[in-house]
Amino acid sequence: MSRQAPRHRLRPWGRTARGAAVMAVLVGAGMPAVAEPVAVAARFDGPTTRYPHGALGDDVEFTTLTVTMDSGTEVSVHWARDVVFEDTVPLLADVDGGGAPEIIVTESHARQGARMAIYRVDGEVVRLDVATPFIGTRFRWLSRIGAADLDGDGVVELAYIDRPHLAKTLRVWRYDGVGALSPVAELAGLTNHRIGDEVIEGGIRSCPGEVPQIVTADANWSFVQFTTLEDGALRTKRGDPYRGAESLANALICD
Repeated sequence: MSRQAPRHRLRPWGRTARGAAVMAVLVGAGMPAVAEPVAVAARFDGPTTRYPHGALGDDVEFTTLTVTMDSGTEVSVHWARDVVFEDTVPLLADVDGGGAPEIIVTESHARQGARMAIYRVDGEVVRLDVATPFIGTRFRWLSRIGAADLDGDGVVELAYIDRPHLAKTLRVWRYDGVGALSPVAELAGLTNHRIGDEVIEGGIRSCPGEVPQIVTADANWSFVQFTTLEDGALRTKRGDPYRGAESLANALICD
């Protein structure tokens, strides 16, 4: 299960968590022994108002991504200008199947809007690994959904809603394991965020023996939608009527 929390700065890596908490972040291959320090938590620091979009309820975004390692040390990366982190919390997920998590965030450019980015830690350096293209226009945002092997091919996909208040389009990208993202599929008519809300709703429902399902609302916030990736295409199925945030939260729970 990959699910968003309210607008808090800290996101732990649940290496020893049980059940659904592990599914929230552990995607891709199993976890072999890792000799080098491993990221166990991440947070946003350096509040700034230089990008006053307000999609998440206020004009404050962040300039710095700080990562805590299992050794107890902290390392960070900082955007001095143009780019900010416009997100709720960093998402830790093993995207490349190497046994240690990468850090997935939404960041926004002063003139080009948002993109989804993957960071990794090399020694004592946090570096940008790969990112989707910026949307192309200032104050155009995307809301992350999560990361999972959506089609069972052993490769992790990443999902987000492109402009959840305007285009309302689900986009899925595949991480190829060598520092590149490729677009896989898109589907219009879905959303997971209302302008000004501090919370991104929905996520990825990952239950034993079942195909992962992307859980969102429809474009009008009338119904819960369950979307799967099959044969390179996204297929969506209508669920129960949407009655509030608990509708999507409950839809993420395994039977």
